[in-house]
Amino acid sequence: MGSSFAFPLSQGTRPARHCKTSFGARDFGGFQDCFFRDRPMDTARIAVVGAGVVGLSTAVCISKLVPQCSVTIISDKFTPDTTSDVAAGMLIPHTYPDTPIHTQKQWFRETFNHLFAIANSAEAGDAGVHLVSGIKGSGGWMLTRRIDDLWELYPSFDIVVNCSGLGSRQLAGDSKIFPVRGQVLQVQAPWVEHFIRDGSGLTYIYPGTSHVTLGGTRQKGDWNLSPDAENSREILSRCCALEPSLHGACNIREKVGLRPYRPGVRLQTELLARDGRRLPVVHHYGHGSGGISVHWGTSLEAARLVSECVHALRTPIPKSKL
Repeated sequence: MGSSFAFPLSQGTRPARHCKTSFGARDFGGFQDCFFRDRPMDTARIAVVGAGVVGLSTAVCISKLVPQCSVTIISDKFTPDTTSDVAAGMLIPHTYPDTPIHTQKQWFRETFNHLFAIANSAEAGDAGVHLVSGIKGSGGWMLTRRIDDLWELYPSFDIVVNCSGLGSRQLAGDSKIFPVRGQVLQVQAPWVEHFIRDGSGLTYIYPGTSHVTLGGTRQKGDWNLSPDAENSREILSRCCALEPSLHGACNIREKVGLRPYRPGVRLQTELLARDGRRLPVVHHYGHGSGGISVHWGTSLEAARLVSECVHALRTPIPKSKL
């Protein structure tokens, strides 16, 4: 599994509309008419919070599996400014201690089959480590906005999908998720055609379509997003020891990302209640460095949970007989 993959851009389809706003929480409902004025009344309004590989993949899966729904991706950062953009994008199995092995195997198998199909399609030439949003395939909204409380999305949305990664410490009150800082170098070295990785996986050389990624670091609990010069020197030294020709690499760029680590991926539905109001939330986060390896499998499962929520919303509550 030495190949690297990405979502190709869909051709001939309606692109997603991308909005930017700095309005406060109370003003969010004002966009409701703009977003949904053309939707049928029985359309389920779904907000996906987070625009990394997990959030975008979840949005795609929902649009494929859930009928009569409108999907809006909401995030304060979109590509090229997400953690997923820093990742080298290699498909390597990862383990989650709190998740059954058979479930992890299913996620990885579904993700591998999805990416393998892309690699063998007519769009294979456009596929690479750079992730391109597949939400352009069926239309939708992308809204640049910071969310501080999931209740901000009520009542503009019927269902919220939380793919906020590390943001879930605040949005979901989850103290189990923490950052593992990763610093990499992106260099120009077109002669490097094969990946090289040491036994621990800490030092790696991954060629991509536009650059070669050299890594890396695993710094638990470190929230620093600024590149560290000493880290960069160590990374280059370790990678040159594996591949001496990298001494001739040029256009070296430093990149930092915070991996959202958790003992197990959180994939579950929670019904939030406040002052008589109810908001179904599907949590989908905590992939650590394994997001690329299982994103499609876990996104399919998240979409199935969303489908269950939609079904529950559309099912009339039986009246009790006195």
